[in-house]
Amino acid sequence: MIPVSYNIRSLAVRKATTLATAIGIALVVFVLASSLMLAEGIKKTLGSSGRVDNAIVLRAGSDAELSSTIEDALVPVILAAPGVKTEENGKPLGAAELVVVGAMEKLGANGVSNVQIRGVTDDVMRLRPEAHIVAGRPARAGADEVILGARIRGRFKGLDLGQTFDLKKNRPATVVGIFEAGGSSYESEVWVDRDLLRQSYNRLGIYSSVRVTLESPTKFDVFKETVEHDKRLGLQALRETTFYEKQSEKAAEFITILGTIVSIFFAGGAMIGATITMYAAVANRQREIGTLRALGFSRTSVLASFVLEAVVLAFVGGVFGAAGSCAMGLVHFSMLNSVSWSEVVFSFDPTPRILAIAVAFSCGMGLVGGLLPAIRAARTSPLKAIRG
Repeated sequence: MIPVSYNIRSLAVRKATTLATAIGIALVVFVLASSLMLAEGIKKTLGSSGRVDNAIVLRAGSDAELSSTIEDALVPVILAAPGVKTEENGKPLGAAELVVVGAMEKLGANGVSNVQIRGVTDDVMRLRPEAHIVAGRPARAGADEVILGARIRGRFKGLDLGQTFDLKKNRPATVVGIFEAGGSSYESEVWVDRDLLRQSYNRLGIYSSVRVTLESPTKFDVFKETVEHDKRLGLQALRETTFYEKQSEKAAEFITILGTIVSIFFAGGAMIGATITMYAAVANRQREIGTLRALGFSRTSVLASFVLEAVVLAFVGGVFGAAGSCAMGLVHFSMLNSVSWSEVVFSFDPTPRILAIAVAFSCGMGLVGGLLPAIRAARTSPLKAIRG
């Protein structure tokens, strides 16, 4: 076999073409890795919103809290179902909540977007232990006060600590606290007293969902059977993790498909660049190739050497592209969730699996782009090449 050092020296000699091809491949890898990171971030943001020991009850047929309605009279029935965890005082650990969306003016952009507003009880943190106040204080029950998630802070007019916005027309509310919830989608919500929200939006007598904490994850089946047993109630029970996984599927799938399509188009250009680079290398090294053949190296060795050279070039470009995409982990990206019809802030989530896929994709580009020039090099006649 021809020594690998020969190929590396060859790439170093052709600095301009080597650099141009590596940059093209790096850009393709950057786009592919970034799209995969965003899709992973969407799954992580929505997936981390659910807990394995929590269950959520919605109106049968609803795929989101926004489209679900549950009457007041049904809430005690749900909270009394077997499997629901109770506190020391015998009170079931669960609560009914109301979810609406409010149109708010975006900062740094034209127009408005929907923000999800959740009506909660004053002990909301019991159901979500991962949520905690990081600035300000909790909202007082019954007061025109709200707390909001850290990711949505400062993205909309009036949504920052100490600022005021209209919860509903002529019903101002003041932001008194900022909370974090482990990077979940709750950090893109506004939380307000549920009775105040019901009055403001004229939703008296109904809720959107009921959340409960189970005695253990294994109690879900008996809880579900009880809630859904009476078909006249028209209720459905879901594990909280399952509910949020379903919400992330469409958005993550869309981002992955879009990013892959764009990457394929870019990859075509990058592979053409790699092919041109390797064809130029073959044309400029005819005598070297003839000498290698005269020294006894087989056509297979020459073919493998030039393919390896193209793959090494693509690998270097891929590593730089993947490394550059890691910086996207510092970026937060907001988009409208098609299920909840509200804006959710996501982050790019770089993982070792995504980086490995991106680098492997770059090596594949090098293999495809370098194959035809390598075949041409392997077919070179030793005598003609040496004579020039």
